[in-house]
Amino acid sequence: MIGAYGWSESWAQAFAPHEAAGHIPGRIVVQRREADLVATDLGILEARLSGRLRHAARQAGYPAAGDWVALAAKPDQGSATIHAVLPRRTAFIRRAADSQQTLQVIAANIDVVFVVTSLNADLNPRRLERFLAAAWQSGARPVLVLTKADLSEAPEAAAAEVAKLAAGCPVLVVSARQGIGLDAIRAQIRPGETCVLIGSSGVGKSTLVNTLLGEQRMATQEIRAADARGRHTTSARHLILLPGGGLLLDTPGIREVGLVEAEAGLGTVFEDIEQLASQCRFGDCSHTTEPGCAVRAALEAGALDAARWAHFRKLEQELAEASGARDRAAQAMQRRRQASSQRAYRAGKKDLLDPSA
Repeated sequence: MIGAYGWSESWAQAFAPHEAAGHIPGRIVVQRREADLVATDLGILEARLSGRLRHAARQAGYPAAGDWVALAAKPDQGSATIHAVLPRRTAFIRRAADSQQTLQVIAANIDVVFVVTSLNADLNPRRLERFLAAAWQSGARPVLVLTKADLSEAPEAAAAEVAKLAAGCPVLVVSARQGIGLDAIRAQIRPGETCVLIGSSGVGKSTLVNTLLGEQRMATQEIRAADARGRHTTSARHLILLPGGGLLLDTPGIREVGLVEAEAGLGTVFEDIEQLASQCRFGDCSHTTEPGCAVRAALEAGALDAARWAHFRKLEQELAEASGARDRAAQAMQRRRQASSQRAYRAGKKDLLDPSA
């Protein structure tokens, strides 16, 4: 069974130490809060983390859909215990919308990231730039999918405009209702490869999954007329086998993507700005008042869109703030560990000095 889920000789080599410990391999196909569903050669098992792994996951993060894991299985009970997670080859990571700057892996070991948006009122270039930066950073191949082409009067013209933001990745125009562009999507998924669809709610991800599968696997909802958005229609992350031999990981709709260590992805999406900045007279140009600033010259000439430049600076600042928050969190954790060690040391000294101990 695991061969259908992308198991290969390279994964087998990575798994060898766990096999020696008596564990079996499996891949998380449904990520849930309490217990994941894992595909194994013994069937689909309900798997919970071992106590040691659960403790480590509080700091290192929990296994995600798409992860390969080492299991102690109880096939007669349909259950298993996850003892280890194999190193991820790629990962799509977002920063959760909380004050702790928590990192969330929403897709692991992926080959293709389909960045999905619709050609209706939801089309937002600034949001696409954010999604594309995170997609490039994941290590997978980004593909931009423009859905609901039947709702656009000039879908090809809109696609040509969007392609200017796509940093060289393929741009596919799709209408699931009319069957347009579906073969082009299938051609991007090779046998054994894993794909993930990301995008805001209501852009047609679940409809696209249903169309690719040829069945109504995912629930869909109508789009609100007021803002052309839908509600989340997928409550868990599912890794689904596709008829062509690939796999597709469907995730809940993502309204915001927090960038995490995405400098490389940002540089790819905004390569035009990076090239302009390299032409400035001074290497440390702040692009504000320095003479010979190529960025300011492009803005004044209209060669660089002011909104695109402002969004680039906003994302740069977001990355800097996220990095600072992570550094502060790491420092706080180190202080807690030092305090805990000191308390243990003082307790040990007290026991040595107390004759009654």
